[in-house]
Amino acid sequence: QVQLVESGGGLVQAGGSLRLSCAASGRTSSRYAMGWFRQAPGKEREFVAAISWSGDSTYYADSAKGRFTISRDNAKNTLYLQMNSLEPEDTAVYYCTSAANIATLNFGSWGQGTQVTVSS
Repeated sequence: QVQLVESGGGLVQAGGSLRLSCAASGRTSSRYAMGWFRQAPGKEREFVAAISWSGDSTYYADSAKGRFTISRDNAKNTLYLQMNSLEPEDTAVYYCTSAANIATLNFGSWGQGTQVTVSS
């Protein structure tokens, strides 16, 4: 089991940037894919971005393409999400997740989430 702790959320004005981090601990010796999901008030959780163990493969939701960048530092067991040109619609709790592969991220380990609020 991998334990995940997100950080880096906060309040930012529209057009601003934030960098989220997700620190992994526990069974980090295994290779695993990681990803970011988000959940806005009154809405279902949705996929944001994912990255393979090696970092060679990345995937983004249409809403994140061109604005968000997912990356990871395996030496530090840390996942990142650089978010630029933020919009009020990006306001949500952001969760990181890990799993054996990208296809099963929705069923893997989850962090507690970090709040991102974008003001207009």
